[in-house]
Amino acid sequence: MHQGSGGFTVNTNQKLWNRNFVAVCFSSFFLFMTFYILAVTLPIFVTDTLHGGQQQIGLVMTVFIISTVILRPLTGKWMDEWNRKKIILFSLALFMICTALYPLVHQYTFLLGLRFLHGIGFGMATTAAGAVAIELVPDRRKGEGIGYFSLFMSLAMVVGPFLGLTIMQTHNNNLLFGVCIVFALLAFLLGVTIRIPQTISRVAVKSESGWRKFIEPRALPISLAGSVLAFSYGAITTFLSVYAKTIGLDSYASYFFMVFALMIVISRPFTGKWFDRSGPHLLVYPGVILFTLGMITLSIAASPILFLVAGGMLGLGFGAMLPSFQTIAIQAAPTHRRGLATGTYFLLFDSGYGIGSYVLGAVASRTNYHTMYFIAGMVVACSAILYYGLYHRKQLLPSSQAQPQLNNNLNK
Repeated sequence: MHQGSGGFTVNTNQKLWNRNFVAVCFSSFFLFMTFYILAVTLPIFVTDTLHGGQQQIGLVMTVFIISTVILRPLTGKWMDEWNRKKIILFSLALFMICTALYPLVHQYTFLLGLRFLHGIGFGMATTAAGAVAIELVPDRRKGEGIGYFSLFMSLAMVVGPFLGLTIMQTHNNNLLFGVCIVFALLAFLLGVTIRIPQTISRVAVKSESGWRKFIEPRALPISLAGSVLAFSYGAITTFLSVYAKTIGLDSYASYFFMVFALMIVISRPFTGKWFDRSGPHLLVYPGVILFTLGMITLSIAASPILFLVAGGMLGLGFGAMLPSFQTIAIQAAPTHRRGLATGTYFLLFDSGYGIGSYVLGAVASRTNYHTMYFIAGMVVACSAILYYGLYHRKQLLPSSQAQPQLNNNLNK
């Protein structure tokens, strides 16, 4: 039993699907719904309404990612040191207020400033929600619980773009932004209802100096492997619709994302339980193989069947690796630094995503999308090497040898 803030007692043997866990899952779902709706529709808004060009579209997305990445480690630090309830409510309120300002955008410079502030709210809110969800999951079901939590993000990844593009094609910008405002409001209201446990006394937390105030070093090795996955994943979300058009399968692009997410949804209950029972190795290595083969299949796809099969393989691989990497990062850190571990993981994941979108886009411009997706597949294959060298190999060492080696790596 642990005493939480506001007299809330946390039972470490509590069931997984408690009221607070459900609330934080749905709050995260509406956050990502808003994010994905704007991600696919703002490029159209910039070109059609603000009469901007391709470079201006890219800058709108880049500014958002920059502020998100900056706030990830800061939020992780604050979550481990300050009042968690106040942090999550502030971030959700900032996200909601920024969302409400989109109907007032009539100039490109105003949009850039708004995107920067919106990225701050998004980076804080998603990191805080992840840290809270981790605390609400019983220790014996961490893999399963984190898998379910990330499942809500996967669902938003499918529903958000579909809903955003449908509204954009049939209605006006005010309705689009109105829907986003409703979702942001729901995320905030759900955040208000969450009773957040405080499982460790802030007095007992050892103060860190230097960069360790913002980064959890124990989470870095597996987070590097996650950044490689994100590097290639960026090629799917950023260029898939354009690639589908070049190969004459643009009408199947939305179905690709549906299959991709469906495979994640179907596999998630099993992968979480496998993680808790058998460890991550039986998930990560098959996940790497499936994702790599999916990228190669996508690079040669010329028919709808092969195109959708690639989406299914990529969904299974991504669904096995992402929650496994995140759970390992969290379990590697002491309890009082799990917020930092969450921020560290997503800091590297978001960075890999941003770098991958830029680098692979440059590859596609100099070669073609077929080559780009093949290279992305080879990059993901390298994550297996990183995983073995940075994590798996240390598990094979006797504890007396593994600990000094881990300490040496962290002090380099």
